[in-house]
Amino acid sequence: MQSVFYPDDRINARYDIKGCEVSRWTEPAPEGSPIVVVLKDLNFEGQHITLDRQRPWLLRQLEIDTHFLRRLNVLDYSLLLGHQDLQNDERHQSLSFATLIVRTKKSVNPGSSPVAVPGEVPQDDSILLLPEEDGGGSSAGAGEASSSSWPPSCPGPAGPGSDATELPDFRAQNRRLLPNLKNPLHVIDGPEQRYFVGIIDIFTVYGFKKRLEHLWKRLRHPGRSSSTVSPQTYCVRLCQWVQDHSR
Repeated sequence: MQSVFYPDDRINARYDIKGCEVSRWTEPAPEGSPIVVVLKDLNFEGQHITLDRQRPWLLRQLEIDTHFLRRLNVLDYSLLLGHQDLQNDERHQSLSFATLIVRTKKSVNPGSSPVAVPGEVPQDDSILLLPEEDGGGSSAGAGEASSSSWPPSCPGPAGPGSDATELPDFRAQNRRLLPNLKNPLHVIDGPEQRYFVGIIDIFTVYGFKKRLEHLWKRLRHPGRSSSTVSPQTYCVRLCQWVQDHSR
């Protein structure tokens, strides 16, 4: 969370999103309380991630990332989402030619690490490349979004030797111009708010215990969605949630 929500001095809301309903409400902290509470899906209802021109990039990047996690048979990951209001000078800052050069260098320089570590902010501009073979992350990458159909359709498990034909776009670049900020990989600016976005908790594999948990939750919560479903369902459902709650 520290690597996604950085710098955190102005973040006014934090959410852990899984795209389901069961156990996805957290009691907010009392107004004025210094306690930081990470809210969940049901707390976000009635709100939208307002990105305008950046929305297609986010949708496409999330599709690439969840597609990758589905192939690893992973589920129960979360989309971390935080936001803060943009100040007037941030809302109306002009994109000068010099600023464009700086952002482009950060976005495409091939000799650098894709990881930004909180507290270690390089002073030069030769950082932050998203390796092509990673396909990007919902919190990483640079450039304009590729077009894709929605809702996304994650294909079923791949058979032997099918990688080359089944996933022709898996390694496709999905770049954006990184903002000239301390944590550019995780930051997306909308018209009114700055969003901090990243996928976390990516180590739960859909094995025997999770399959039993899935059956139990279907009996315990009939007709309601839970976090324990197949990786295929989890992938599509989270992408659909972001599509429904963004504009």
